[in-house]
Amino acid sequence: MARPELVKNISREERLPRLTPENEVILKTTKEIVVKFIEMGRCSPASFDEVFKQVFKTIKETVSST
Repeated sequence: MARPELVKNISREERLPRLTPENEVILKTTKEIVVKFIEMGRCSPASFDEVFKQVFKTIKETVSST
């Protein structure tokens, strides 16, 4: 059992890594594109993980190259 004097209370904000504004925009854009793919039937729940990663990577590479 941990000794109380060694346990440090860390606020939620300190524990969670912050997104950069660029990554936040990339995530939101990726979400919108994948939602459109789902609505059009080009993405299913089974392929969601792969499609999301591919779209995110493509957008991030595009943004980074400019």
